[in-house]
Amino acid sequence: MTSGPTPNQQAITPTPPRVAAFFDLDKTIIATSSAFAFGREFMHNGLITTSEALQMSLAKATYMIAGQSSEQMDTTRDQLASMVAGWSVEQVREIASETMHNVVTPAIYAEARELIAFHRNAGHDVIIISASASHLVGLIAEELGINQVVATELEVADGYFTGEILFYCKGAAKAEAITDLATEHDYDLALSYAYSDSATDIPMLEMVGNPVTVNPDRAMKKTALERGWEIRSFRHPVPLFQMPSPREVSIGASVVAVVTAAAAGSIWWARGRRGSA
Repeated sequence: MTSGPTPNQQAITPTPPRVAAFFDLDKTIIATSSAFAFGREFMHNGLITTSEALQMSLAKATYMIAGQSSEQMDTTRDQLASMVAGWSVEQVREIASETMHNVVTPAIYAEARELIAFHRNAGHDVIIISASASHLVGLIAEELGINQVVATELEVADGYFTGEILFYCKGAAKAEAITDLATEHDYDLALSYAYSDSATDIPMLEMVGNPVTVNPDRAMKKTALERGWEIRSFRHPVPLFQMPSPREVSIGASVVAVVTAAAAGSIWWARGRRGSA
């Protein structure tokens, strides 16, 4: 009589590879800038002045039209870090939480929600990886039901922001974070996905076997075409700042020029003037 296989002879089912989907946030998941989105709400709560809120609005408009270069991102990083120094972390969270559904939720791309759902249904881990501050990115991740976030970390002491940056999640730092996550969670990066709009995230997309550009800026689109990367367009909702019609451009060209120049020159011009007075 033939006996069955011993326990040591039992077939071992291989563990399926773990796959991750890494998402940039601004202009990839949401049709706005998470760094600038809450300017009006911060003003209403006395954290910034009317002039500073206006400069944030102008900066957001410029960002939606032309994006930001690597150097502009660094400048924005420094200005934002300086601005929040002394702010209560709890107050910022409360303001952002209370206004999330009015400010950010309407700006989430329907296509991004569908794509996140697709990856979840496929058993993939979904991770937001963003240059914006983790205190804001985390709230948006909660709205989307995402529990893994890698974002810029601001120093906090005794419940208040100090103005120092502990980790800046941009460019090569995103690629390094993905490497660390892959090691920690045993992700197969050759099977994994990454999504972004900005050329500053090319190092992140190079890390995975399935790089996808979403609403790519000019430099990102050029790279995508050269390397054969997938290009997707997310259109719903329409970005919060829309380009004016040709007639509006003709009527208000000088106003648009002044607004763009002011935003590009310095987001916190008014704050700088007040501080040097």
